[in-house]
Amino acid sequence: MTLSPGPGFRFYEVQELLEAYAAHDYTFTDTPEAPGPALSAYLRIVSTDPQRAITAVHQLDGILRAGLFSPEIADDIELFPKIEPPSGHGVEDCLRIIREHLVRHLGSPAPQSRTLPQNKWECRERFPELNQFLGAHFHQDFSDEYTSHAEAIDDYLSGASGTDLDQLGRDISGLLAMAATDKDLKRAVSLLGMDVSPPSGLGVRRWLEEVAGTVADRLQR
Repeated sequence: MTLSPGPGFRFYEVQELLEAYAAHDYTFTDTPEAPGPALSAYLRIVSTDPQRAITAVHQLDGILRAGLFSPEIADDIELFPKIEPPSGHGVEDCLRIIREHLVRHLGSPAPQSRTLPQNKWECRERFPELNQFLGAHFHQDFSDEYTSHAEAIDDYLSGASGTDLDQLGRDISGLLAMAATDKDLKRAVSLLGMDVSPPSGLGVRRWLEEVAGTVADRLQR
């Protein structure tokens, strides 16, 4: 199943934005001049989908207009990761800085990032279906559920839609293009939830290439 952001509640995109900060020690480190690592990761993600940044700005405006501690939005705010502002700043100050960076990004969009994702959040966002494929089928309990990698792949294929397969193929191609070294690739698949080695005699790169071939064959059929 492909992961995608959706309107689960009023400020769903801001919640996803703040998950990027949760992946970076739950702290705001942005300045008015430059985004910190969490916001930089989010900007890399939305460079492929500017509508998400537009939605985040709209939702931030709603939060700031109401006031972060307004009873009107208290139930929604309670669902957010608890991010710590730097000393001398409030959370609303930080949200305003984030908003300005988003507006700046939308006004001067950067090319789609070719930087390899740096943490689990960014990996999941950048390669959603590969995260689902690896995390749900090649996890630490793999040997309790499957007798082989081929069996796990067949299990995935049995429940995957054409949209899922298309996304998985694109995710694999994108990851292989980004990971310049085998070390980079191994770290990325680990962040994506792969806790087992590839089949005997295959490296991760070659195995993923074979998976992509299997997916392409299934799509053609």
